[in-house]
Amino acid sequence: MHFDPTVLADYWPLLLQGAWLTIQVSVAAMAIGYAAGIVVALIALMPGWPLRLVTAFYVETLRNIPFIILLVVVYYGLPFAGIRLPATLVGTVALALFASAYYAEIVRAAILALPRGQFESARAIGMSPASAMWHVLAPQILRALVPPSTNMTLTMMKESAVLSSITVPELTYQSLVVQGNTFAPFEVFAAVASIYWLIASVIAEASRRLERRVGTAQAESVSHNPIAERYLSLVARRAS
Repeated sequence: MHFDPTVLADYWPLLLQGAWLTIQVSVAAMAIGYAAGIVVALIALMPGWPLRLVTAFYVETLRNIPFIILLVVVYYGLPFAGIRLPATLVGTVALALFASAYYAEIVRAAILALPRGQFESARAIGMSPASAMWHVLAPQILRALVPPSTNMTLTMMKESAVLSSITVPELTYQSLVVQGNTFAPFEVFAAVASIYWLIASVIAEASRRLERRVGTAQAESVSHNPIAERYLSLVARRAS
C-alpha cells in the first residue's frame, strides 16, 4: 500500500460541494441556536422558579443527550406529528436545538459574571440607560461571549458530520461516497480532515479578529463619551 492522492482527482468537486453544505448548515444552525439560546438565557434569569425550572429542564435535557440520539429522535419523531421535512432541514433544526442549550448557558454565565451594581453606578454618575448598556455592560458581555461561543461553534461544526447518518449530503457523507468509489479510505479521509481543519481555522481566526474588534470598538465609544470614560476610570481605580 502507498499514499496516492491522485485517486481524488475526479472527486474534489464532490468533496467541496459537501464542505459548502457543511458550512451552510453550521451557519444556519449557529444563527438559530444562538437566537434561541439568548431567549432561553433571558427567561432563565427572570424571577420565578417555574420559568427557571422549565429552562433548566430544556438545557440539561439537550446537554445530556448525545447528539446522534437527538438527531434520530427529531428525524423519526417529526413524521409522527405529521411533519415531513427534507433531511437537510431536519439536520439543521436538530443541530440548532443541540447548540441552543450550550449557547444559553454561555449567555447566562456572561451576564451573571458582570459585577453587581454596574448599571446602577453608571446611572448614578449621569449616564442614560441606553448609554450605560452600550458603553459599560455590552462590551463586557461580548468579550465574555466570544471565546466560549467560538468553542461551541467549532464543536457544532464538527458534530455536523453526524448528519451523514440521515443522508444529509454534507462533507462526511460525500467522503463516504468517494471512499466507496475509490476504495482509498486513507487518502479520502486525510483530505476530509484537512478540509475540516481549514474550516475550523477560519472560524478561530474570525473569532480572534472579532475579539480584538470588540475591544477596539469599546475604546472608541468610550473616547467619545466623557461620562463613560469617567465611569470606567473610576472602576479601574477601585480595582487597583
